[in-house]
Amino acid sequence: MDPMKAITLGQNAIAISLLLSAPLLLIGMVVGLLIAIFQATTQIQEMTLTFVPKIVAVMLALLFFSSWMLIKMTDYTQDLFLSIPNLIR
Repeated sequence: MDPMKAITLGQNAIAISLLLSAPLLLIGMVVGLLIAIFQATTQIQEMTLTFVPKIVAVMLALLFFSSWMLIKMTDYTQDLFLSIPNLIR
């Protein structure tokens, strides 16, 4: 395997991992921002108020996006396995 193929494999792996994690991270960030604004306006500084809604929101997002994520992962894995003969040359 030449270095360009290895770099391409690494780039594709990073791209798919970013693509799969982006929806969950964005939803967690938006919920965290909304909670921070709520805490700043009401001056309630409860630690569980920050974690529990973010965990629930990310879990709901995971339930919603899980089928799409699974399709993306299986497509990537299938493409990776099909490209093995081309990598050996």
